[in-house]
Amino acid sequence: MATPAGFRALPLPLVQLSLATVLKCGQSFRWSIYSLGGEDVQDHEYRLCLRDRVVCLRQSHNELYYKALFPNPQPTPTQLALRDAETLLWVNSYFQLDIDLASLYEEWAARDNVFSSFKDRFVGIRMLRQDPWENLISFICSSNNNISRITKMVQNLCKHYSPPLLSAPNPVGDSTEHLNYHPFPPPSILSSPDVAATLRGLGFGYRADFIQKTAKMLVDTHGAATHATGSREVSEIWLEGLRKLSTDDARSALLKFMGVGHKVADCILLMSLDKREVIPVDTHVHQIAIKHYGMKGSAKGKAVMTPKLYDEVNKKLVSVWGTYAGWAHSVLFTADLKAFASYGLPESGPATATRSTKQALLPTPPPTPSPSPLKRKVSETDIGSSQEPGTLAERVKRRRR
Repeated sequence: MATPAGFRALPLPLVQLSLATVLKCGQSFRWSIYSLGGEDVQDHEYRLCLRDRVVCLRQSHNELYYKALFPNPQPTPTQLALRDAETLLWVNSYFQLDIDLASLYEEWAARDNVFSSFKDRFVGIRMLRQDPWENLISFICSSNNNISRITKMVQNLCKHYSPPLLSAPNPVGDSTEHLNYHPFPPPSILSSPDVAATLRGLGFGYRADFIQKTAKMLVDTHGAATHATGSREVSEIWLEGLRKLSTDDARSALLKFMGVGHKVADCILLMSLDKREVIPVDTHVHQIAIKHYGMKGSAKGKAVMTPKLYDEVNKKLVSVWGTYAGWAHSVLFTADLKAFASYGLPESGPATATRSTKQALLPTPPPTPSPSPLKRKVSETDIGSSQEPGTLAERVKRRRR
């Protein structure tokens, strides 16, 4: 495949990154995905609005294509070369391309027969390294929710509280439509007292108060000023600084926010704070641990997810998958999503029979019911939630190998 016009090419095979799975499996909820008229990997474009640019990605079987769109005034050729280099740095960091995913797949397959049975079908599923602030708010929205509804909520949040950064042509076919792209709003915007009522009107329910109060905790503790290094606020930089803390200390800081329980905290640790060994545990993961990995318990009933049981499940699965256990868990999670029931199957193959086979390996959990009005306040907070602000930490960058 020739490099698409305006894009730059980065050699990267599908076994290292599959955009079609990674950007749809419930890690991030803001990517706009456009079908360009086919079903192969190169027939889609993916766009994400950052604070200063819109990142656009395409993919072939052997290369990743990237470019960025910028608001007016447009950069000069010299400025554009620098910004292209910045975009490439962002792509490498966001997808953690310094980590050899194919080698990890081989390691997990050697340790785990369950993983080995479908590793060739679900290739290229790696953990994103997201912005911690966006990740925090997105996963406050995730409790008692599904991927489609979380996506709608997060995108509505951006449209309502962030003016469009730019308007760009729709990449699909001969469309003449221009589309607006909104960045994620900063904590200072979402900390306003009227935010909760507005979000409830947008369908956020009990999560609206959690979002506003979490933003207010950050702003009250760390301020609303823009950090000297760029467009982010100082409280966002503080959140990023949790990457340098131990897993336990970073988790303790997160648990002090409204609407953040043990599982939500662990999603944030894994998806934006470099804690690659962390496995977010729920009753479904517990059932997998019982059925396939030798944990004691009933394979039929739901156990109460106490802190003690949560830790036991996590330790058991870390013993199976090793240092990158959270990454391995993400592959199993994606493989069991109904949206991927026919993923990687031959079009003429017996998809139904294969789905039944996969169900024997990884049981599909029942849909989570919406909480009743009387239970909403407690269901979001999961395990061990509290409401006090966290402590300061310096921003650092480190390799995760």
